[in-house]
Amino acid sequence: MSEQKVIASKTKRGNFFEDFYLGMQIEHATPRTVTSGDQALYTALYGSRFALSSSDEFARSIGLERSPVDDCLAFHIVFGKTVPDISLNAIANLGYGEGVFGVPLYPGDTVTTTSEVIGVKENSNGKTGVVYVRSTGCNQRGEEVLSYVRWVMVRKRSVDSPAPETVVPNLVKVVSVEELTLPDSLNMSEFDEKLSGSPYRWGDYEVGEKIVHVDGMTIEEAEHQMATRLYQNTAKVHFNNHTESQGRFGKRLIYGGHIISLARALSFNGMENAIKIAAINGGTHVAPTFAGDTIYAWSEVLEKIELPEKNGPSSRNDLGALRVRLVGTKNNDCASRPLRQEDGRYHPDVVLDFDYTVLMPK
Repeated sequence: MSEQKVIASKTKRGNFFEDFYLGMQIEHATPRTVTSGDQALYTALYGSRFALSSSDEFARSIGLERSPVDDCLAFHIVFGKTVPDISLNAIANLGYGEGVFGVPLYPGDTVTTTSEVIGVKENSNGKTGVVYVRSTGCNQRGEEVLSYVRWVMVRKRSVDSPAPETVVPNLVKVVSVEELTLPDSLNMSEFDEKLSGSPYRWGDYEVGEKIVHVDGMTIEEAEHQMATRLYQNTAKVHFNNHTESQGRFGKRLIYGGHIISLARALSFNGMENAIKIAAINGGTHVAPTFAGDTIYAWSEVLEKIELPEKNGPSSRNDLGALRVRLVGTKNNDCASRPLRQEDGRYHPDVVLDFDYTVLMPK
C-alpha cells in the first residue's frame, strides 16, 4: 500500500490573541478601488440622503471637485481590510476612538489599510483578550483617508498560553480642532439649504439639545449580508449560521458598523446639514443586534466648535463643527427612553453610543 502524501493546509485561520504583540505592524491584503457602484449600493442599503455624497453638482457648489463617497462607506472599506488579520476570531468589537477623516474618498480611488498593535490585555477568564489597534487607510497617492483606533475582544488559541504584559493605550476623549482635516477648497458661501433639505444651520443648534430622529429601520438579514460582503468583512460571527447557531446567541450577529450606518442615515431627519463627518471621538457597541430588530436613533449636541480661518486668528464665518452623541436603540422609538438607568447602566434597548464630530454650514 503506497504512502499517502500529507499536504499542509494553506488556508488562514486568522490571528488569535496570543499572536498579537505590542508594536506589531500589519499590511492588510486586497487593495480596494472604490466605484460609483459602491456608493449606489450603499445608498440602497441605508437610504442615506446627505446632499454632499448624493450630488456632484452640490459638491462642486461648496468647493469640492465632485461628490465623495459617504464617510461611513469610507470607514467600512478601511475597516473591512483589517478583519482577516485583526478580528476574524473576535467575539466582539468593543469600541472606537481617535478617528480622524482625512482627504475625501472619491470613486476611482484605491484604498489600502495598515494597522499597528498599540495595546494588549488578557481577560480574567484566561480564554480571551483585548487587542488595541490603530488602523490607517490611504489612497493611491499615499494620502490619509482615515485613521482610527479600535479595540476588540479576541479568542485565545490555548488557555495555557501565558498572558502578555498588560498595555492599555491612553486615548484622548475628544479629537482636538487642530487635528481635524478640512479640504482647503471647502467653502459654504454658496450653500443651498433648499437642496440640502433643511434651514437649520450651525447657529440653530444648542449644547444639550436632543434631536429625536423619528424614523426607524428594520434590519433585514439579506441586506446585512450584502452590506458586510460589500465591505469585504469576513468575520465569522456575521456569516456562518452553522457555527453561530452553536454559539452564545444561537444565531449570527449584525456587524456593528451596520448599526452606525443605519443610525447616521436616520439622523438626516433633524440634522440634514451635518454634511460631513470630521472625527470619531469614541464609540461603543452597547448590545448586540439581530435580523428583525428595528433601529431608531437620537442625537445630543455635546459641543459647538469654532473652526479657525486658514490664515489668521479669527474663526471661519461660513463653517462650524458640532460634537454630537448619536445613540441607536432597538425596537423602541427613542422618544421616552433614557440613555442610562438609575444604576448607571445603559438602558437595555440602547445598542450604540457614538461620539462624533460633524461639519455644518453657518
